[in-house]
Amino acid sequence: MESELLRLKQEAGEALDTVKDSAGLEAFRIQYLGRKGGLLTGVMRQLKSVAPEDRPRLGQLANEIKQGVELRFEEMKTQLGGGMQSAAAGATDYSLPGRYLPFGKLHPVTQVMEEICSIFEGLGFAVAEGPDVESDYYNFEALNIPPHHPARDMHDTFYVTDSILLRTHTSPMQARIMENQEPPLRYIAPGKVYRCDSDITHTPMFHQVEGFLVDKDVSFADLKGVLTAFTHKMFERDLALRFRPSFFPFTEPSAEVDIACVICGGSGCRVCKRTGWLEILGSGLIDPEVLKMVGYDPDVYSGFAFGLGVERIAMLKYGIDDIRLYYENDLRFLSQF
Repeated sequence: MESELLRLKQEAGEALDTVKDSAGLEAFRIQYLGRKGGLLTGVMRQLKSVAPEDRPRLGQLANEIKQGVELRFEEMKTQLGGGMQSAAAGATDYSLPGRYLPFGKLHPVTQVMEEICSIFEGLGFAVAEGPDVESDYYNFEALNIPPHHPARDMHDTFYVTDSILLRTHTSPMQARIMENQEPPLRYIAPGKVYRCDSDITHTPMFHQVEGFLVDKDVSFADLKGVLTAFTHKMFERDLALRFRPSFFPFTEPSAEVDIACVICGGSGCRVCKRTGWLEILGSGLIDPEVLKMVGYDPDVYSGFAFGLGVERIAMLKYGIDDIRLYYENDLRFLSQF
């Protein structure tokens, strides 16, 4: 038994010296260390047949030989594995460009909305948000648009019931805020609005920012100053502004605001239809009837309001000629911003 163990120890050592790859190493494991047919395993099972007085000595020798062979086997396994990894690492071309992982970006309408809000916050306006589903009272009546008023035809409204609708502008927040707070007030109300309209310049849902200021001795000059500061900051240049008389039921006097064409600088081009001007928003002084509806004394308080379409501002800022591009989810378009 002792001579058999020593012979296997020598054979196993010589066999490991000839192993060159992982396949050869696996064949060695099966031949010498396998649980069922391994040579060392078979010899150790024969220990029960030796004389009792020799069993402790031979058992200790057999364990030492097996542990030594197993240790050499693990060392060889680590060595071969490291060599394979080194070969694989050596084959890697580190000069190759890395894999590009695309990442999301903010939609251009979201970017412009955030920029608009940031500019007005810098001018001292707070931001307020309200419900998309609105009552007829706040959407129309509280803004001096009673039932059967012809101005309701301008809005092409989505009605849910006779008294509930999808808001056609964010101006209802003006009435909601004023009836619960006392002047001075300075707010903007950004959000989605809905109208039955769809073409290259209109969509059934779009984004609007309503703004208003109420205090004592507020004049049209204050409105012009705020909107001038906003447009210069928004378009990053000192554009000329033009205020054209207009009509809105909740402001009096009312004015449409034009800016010098951002494409031609006012000289006239296809975008501005050769006029040199582009319309960007509506504005005016808050009608005294609106102030009365919320319990303000129009002889003490006055204010101004304005509303602008975010998609319209984004189209002018980025030179977009079709509003439908915002909603087609074309990554070629969205990735430009």
